[in-house]
Amino acid sequence: MKRKLLKEDRVKLIFRIFKDKAFFGLLLIFTCIGVLPLFLILFYIGKLGISSLSFDFFVELPKPIGEYGGGVSNAIIGTFLLILFSTILSFPLGLLTGLYMSEFKKGFISSLTNLCIDLLQGVPSIVIGIIAYIWLVKPFGKFSGFSGSFALALLMVPIIAKTTEETLKMIPYSLKEAALALGIPYYKTILKVILPAGTSGILTGVLIGIARVAGETAPLLFTAFGSPFMNLNIFKPINSIPLMIFNYATSPYPDWHKLAWGASFILIVFVLTLNLVSKWIMKKFQIRF
Repeated sequence: MKRKLLKEDRVKLIFRIFKDKAFFGLLLIFTCIGVLPLFLILFYIGKLGISSLSFDFFVELPKPIGEYGGGVSNAIIGTFLLILFSTILSFPLGLLTGLYMSEFKKGFISSLTNLCIDLLQGVPSIVIGIIAYIWLVKPFGKFSGFSGSFALALLMVPIIAKTTEETLKMIPYSLKEAALALGIPYYKTILKVILPAGTSGILTGVLIGIARVAGETAPLLFTAFGSPFMNLNIFKPINSIPLMIFNYATSPYPDWHKLAWGASFILIVFVLTLNLVSKWIMKKFQIRF
């Protein structure tokens, strides 16, 4: 009788182990299926993009139609200008909005602000581009890099605000109580205690926001428009890497296709670098309570 029970228990144990391993195997298979397209895309872009890179690619301007060679220096500079000004526009607003939502969690205004941020985060980028076109391009009668920066800033604000809110919520309330108990004014508590404690999370939100808008094309079609020249004036039409990829990839010229693949590769590397840096910052400078 005992041997029979031991045999049955052994069979049940083997069956349980088999089910666990089968479940793990299915998870692994579906994970590979989900990740495989990403690796194939990265491999394909890397294969065609790396072969297009050269010194001239980074330092020269685009050549006219019919001329071989050229580079994308104007698009690289334009992208960094757009990112710089969009960050300048979005960071203060996103930071203050996130701070307000974390400090005043209850109330009609806080709920409304949270709802607006969620809605803004879900608005398609092309709609943001149309709004920027109506608000800035039409009244001033011209396309400009500033209009493009404004459109990208609208996309960055909800990301920075939400990241700031969630970061500050994780800071223990006892830290704030201790500062107030020492007689430190409320505004100094925020500036000297709360915000420094959440610096890594806030900075991560900014980097994620930059990575989010770095590859946006639709808003820039209605605002920055693009330019074949090197333009450092933010109030004039300006080129960017996503715009250049769109224009060159849809053209019938093989030379432009080659430049588009190279630009796609450096854009992927840039976004990947931002994500890796943001993760490193979170681990390196995270304050443990």
